[in-house]
Parts: sequence; structure tokens; C-alpha cells
Amino acid sequence: MNYNISTEPGARLRIDKWLWAARFFKTRSLASDAVEKGRVKIGGANVKPSKDVRVGDLVEIDIERLVWQVEVRGVCDVRGPASVAQTLYAETDEGRTKRMAEAERRKTYREPAAGMQGRPTKRDRRVIDKFSGSD
Repeated sequence: MNYNISTEPGARLRIDKWLWAARFFKTRSLASDAVEKGRVKIGGANVKPSKDVRVGDLVEIDIERLVWQVEVRGVCDVRGPASVAQTLYAETDEGRTKRMAEAERRKTYREPAAGMQGRPTKRDRRVIDKFSGSD
């Protein structure tokens, strides 16, 4: 299949469609929701899903608190394989170091309440009270 990737400086595409084609999100509606919630910024500014992204723009994408800082290298309006999608952007060195540091921190640091679900049981409450010193 022929994927029309445009790398000319004037090339542009809707940000939600570009995020979907670059495989940051599985569906276009997920990409659109992320943009509406302010998790995607172009040039440091919050945008709407209909905003056009151009070749050369700097895009910040927050996916589950992992921030990707990428420079748009090309636009393609169809979703292709991962090898094609990776040619649409280039991650900045600063962004990569921050993202890797956060990923490493997540591996070593475990959220204290990660194992808890819902309210503590009566038994859990007794253990909490015993450790906190209250009767």
C-alpha cells in the first residue's frame, strides 16, 4: 500500500488525525479526547482537536503522565504500520531523557496505595490503627 507522507514545510494535518496516524493513540476518538483534556500541546499551547499541526512543529503529548516531546517530521492522513508511523516524528533529546527518567522512576518506585482497592476492611483498619498508635 502507498502511504502518502508529506514532509514539505507547508504540509499540515489535524492534530487528532496526526496523533492517530503516528500511533500515539489506538483510535482517533482517543486522540481527540486527549487533545480536549489538554494533554496535547503544540508549541506549549493547549489546542483543539481541529488544530492543524505542521511539519516542524514541537508537540508535547502526555500519555498516562509520560510526556513525549516530539518534532513533527511528516504528515500522513492514513494509519500505517509502526515503521511508517515512526518516520512522522522525531523525539527531542531533552524529551527522551525526561521520559526515560520517569519510566525508570516508575520501575523502582511503587505507589503506596497501589495494592489497595476501595475502602479498608475491618481487619485492615485494625492494622492501620495498630501502626498509627491510635486506639
